[in-house]
Amino acid sequence: MKSVVVFGSLNMDLVTRCDRFPQPGETLVGRDFTTVPGGKGANQAVAAARLGVPTDLIGRVGQDDMGRSLLANLQQAGVGCQGVAVDRDSSSGVAAIAVDGRGENQIVIVPGANGRVDTTDLQRLATYLPQAGVLLLQLEVPLPAVVSAAQMARDLGVRVMLDPAPAQALPADLLPLLHCITPNQVEAEQLVGFPVGDRASAQRAGEVLVERGVAIAIVKLGRQGAIAVTTDQVWVQPAFSVPVVDTVAAGDAFNGGLATAMVQGLPLPEALRWATAIAALSVAQPGAQPSMPTRSTVEAFLADPPPTIQSLA
Repeated sequence: MKSVVVFGSLNMDLVTRCDRFPQPGETLVGRDFTTVPGGKGANQAVAAARLGVPTDLIGRVGQDDMGRSLLANLQQAGVGCQGVAVDRDSSSGVAAIAVDGRGENQIVIVPGANGRVDTTDLQRLATYLPQAGVLLLQLEVPLPAVVSAAQMARDLGVRVMLDPAPAQALPADLLPLLHCITPNQVEAEQLVGFPVGDRASAQRAGEVLVERGVAIAIVKLGRQGAIAVTTDQVWVQPAFSVPVVDTVAAGDAFNGGLATAMVQGLPLPEALRWATAIAALSVAQPGAQPSMPTRSTVEAFLADPPPTIQSLA
């Protein structure tokens, strides 16, 4: 089986739970605090590895206790970490996360070593691409490195998937390199320049991204599900109805699941359902990487799934 190769970030998540988010200038008393391994690249790598697909991560951590903890956790999850460098001149990345009583989250990221990813990391990536079925990218490392990684993979015939988060403008020459892009509604709005909040606007956003060169555009709408758009077809996948503990890393679970499905050769509608199930299972558990389900859990869930949420207008 081909592997999933993830080129991206590793963060330590500093998670505070509170009844509601504070207003500007307001101080609230939180309910609890935890330290959890995270980072979009690492989260997506753990999601894929737990689903039984060979998975390697290329990135950086600092030479500190957080970096050592991040690497140990990834190795325990079955992620290949030989491509992760230890940067002696930077701290590991951190993400300060607040989770409210509804399970919604707000996140502030300090890149640390992630912000120093450069050509030396691309050289390490090059040794993993010949065995890759999918290269999974995000935007928590410098954009020039992301573009170069996508070009390297495209030149080798490796499918490139981009999670365009955190939201930012993308160079026009990146989109034609992508097999798949998976924005949520905020990121889709940033990319296409108009509001995205329902089926019609999500479909139109997907069509715009396909017109700009992406083969598959999947717009994630949280509890409203997801819409996949290609040049000639549209698929709607409602979300599954599950109790929400927190939504941290739900998008990462979706992307790791989707990359796994693609490596396994699943047709797009089935891959979309698979990824949506993995995201649903992740929001029913606390934390980022600890919430990523195993393959047996996903298969049991899909064998007897809960109802879907029929609210995608």
